[in-house]
Amino acid sequence: MYAKDIALLVVDLQPDFMPGGALPCQQGDAIVPGIAQLLASRQYATVVATQDWHPQDHASFASQHSGHKPLEVITLHGQSQTLWPDHCVQGTAGAALDPRVDWSSANLILRKGSDRQVDSYSAFRENFGPHGDRPATGLAGWLHERGITEVHVCGLARDYCVLWSAQDAAISGFRVRFLWELTRPVSANNDAAVRIALSEGGVEIEE
Repeated sequence: MYAKDIALLVVDLQPDFMPGGALPCQQGDAIVPGIAQLLASRQYATVVATQDWHPQDHASFASQHSGHKPLEVITLHGQSQTLWPDHCVQGTAGAALDPRVDWSSANLILRKGSDRQVDSYSAFRENFGPHGDRPATGLAGWLHERGITEVHVCGLARDYCVLWSAQDAAISGFRVRFLWELTRPVSANNDAAVRIALSEGGVEIEE
């Protein structure tokens, strides 16, 4: 059992990010047994799960930008925006939390990406929006009020939502441990850059 001031954050463990899904991560299903076991062990007194939860006309979808294809990069709200296949659309089976995991130990399920104009990788803040800021989700305050000082992060995708969540957790004043083997990327070509970004952000990587 971990100390009560340590929380587990499981990012976007959803069918659309699994092999065969709308936006598959490389070997995304390989981490499901380990995360399921971690939750079943009840090692963490505080568990947060995030859930990508997009409207069907979300601005990050390539289908909303005529002439563009998935994985192209455009400028949105003055920032670089990767265009994605339609994924994790609200109420669809692909947006559900993975049914192979018992989520009953989760204290909070945080839905993100529901603002059609703004993408939302991080559990702590949305991406840059039309007003030039990154609005907070409220997760940092919720964790601080529960006395949490350290956050362990896992889930999908390593090179986007898990990375951004870990970076923002550190910025929000938490010690952060990145559970590398319980994450998988959209592209393993990004792994070296992810390691550098985590190191520069003061995040501990647990192999």
